[in-house]
Amino acid sequence: MPQTLRFPDSEARDDFLTFTSRAARLSDPEVRLEAVDGKLAMWAPVLVPRGLLDRTPTILALRALPVDPEVVCDLVVAASSVTGATGDPLGAELPPTAVRATWAGVSAPRGGWTPATTIDSADLAARAHEGMARVAEVVPADAGGEAVQRVRAAVWGEPVESWSGVPLGAGFAAVALGFIVGSERVPVLTSGAWVRLSFARGHVLVRGATLTV
Repeated sequence: MPQTLRFPDSEARDDFLTFTSRAARLSDPEVRLEAVDGKLAMWAPVLVPRGLLDRTPTILALRALPVDPEVVCDLVVAASSVTGATGDPLGAELPPTAVRATWAGVSAPRGGWTPATTIDSADLAARAHEGMARVAEVVPADAGGEAVQRVRAAVWGEPVESWSGVPLGAGFAAVALGFIVGSERVPVLTSGAWVRLSFARGHVLVRGATLTV
């Protein structure tokens, strides 16, 4: 695996480090990095089911950046282990080993997306913050991992009627990964079992949601 990712400018490198820093604070703190032909796709899991019988929707965040064309990889690393390269404003250091993550084996469609509706980004943000307050209120300070997952799945997996059934966790994903900047109408698209919310700064992909448009 590559030990260093190099970017065409410091802005892209800093954007990469910001994304991984935000992803490190999620309950599944890994990122999948796919680099080919000078493009880097960064994936982060926001909500994933635990086991075959868990009906929690899969919610992933995706952001793409330019990267050195010589870098080719598809791997998962702990987000907290990614750092800026010392003395190199265009580089980011990866850990020496990759990790395994079940969610990384779930691939969203590359094409075939059909527009379904739009959602106001301000409403996404407002409802996401309401959801965060609900999670904080319900989860006891000494709660174990299973209890926390149950609460998160219940809150973030909840379909929002005014969003045509898109789960509340899609708004949380956009807030947590910094996709909401200013006001925009966010297109919602579908492809097979997947729903995609496309922001100017990235995408939120959901598998397992049923739209009502």
